[in-house]
Amino acid sequence: MRRMIVQVRDLSMRLTGGGRSVTILDRVTFDVAEGEVLAVTGPSGSGKSTLLGLIAGLDRPTAGEIALDGTDITRLDEDALARLRRDTIGFVFQSFHLIPTLTAVENVAVPLELASHADASSRAMDLLDAVGLADRARHYPAQLSGGEQQRVALARAVALRPRLLLADEPTGNLDSTTGAQIIELLLALRKEFGATLVFVTHDHALARHADRVVRLRDGRLEP
Repeated sequence: MRRMIVQVRDLSMRLTGGGRSVTILDRVTFDVAEGEVLAVTGPSGSGKSTLLGLIAGLDRPTAGEIALDGTDITRLDEDALARLRRDTIGFVFQSFHLIPTLTAVENVAVPLELASHADASSRAMDLLDAVGLADRARHYPAQLSGGEQQRVALARAVALRPRLLLADEPTGNLDSTTGAQIIELLLALRKEFGATLVFVTHDHALARHADRVVRLRDGRLEP
């Protein structure tokens, strides 16, 4: 039986503003097996990105539990949560989230340096080579195309060989051809590093690359 690296139980997220409460997620429950590729789909506003952010520990739910590799992250303090994210999770954002004042290789080296990796620069160069950007290593994000920036973001996300790779609409800001290349690269990197992958997408063609698809609508999983 495959080990479950992600276990989500009765997860709810509500936001309060203007005197009223809005339910973003409503009692969501599912598991993700180690090594699985899971796509989370659904219409805009269905809670997909919120769900991924909660799994990453970037926010805290209103109710429910999220266990990563057996640890309930909803009970961790900020320091413990930061260590778990560093050691376990790689995150790919739709808008890349590269540091504009750092070159491509410096962006990739950031998580390695934070983890006191002995040869961060050399390792970052190897990762850029793996995503086909060795010749763009000294360029800044503003000098790179959207597809190139996302390749840098992918290299950064796998720098510490995370066991869990999370991607929020990784092709959302790219044209269809570039997006297809990015998803193929994402899947190849996941396989190379043996990571579990959970990605959010509204594109059903991309979702077909997953082992399994879960669909959100109005904050609830569709049966």
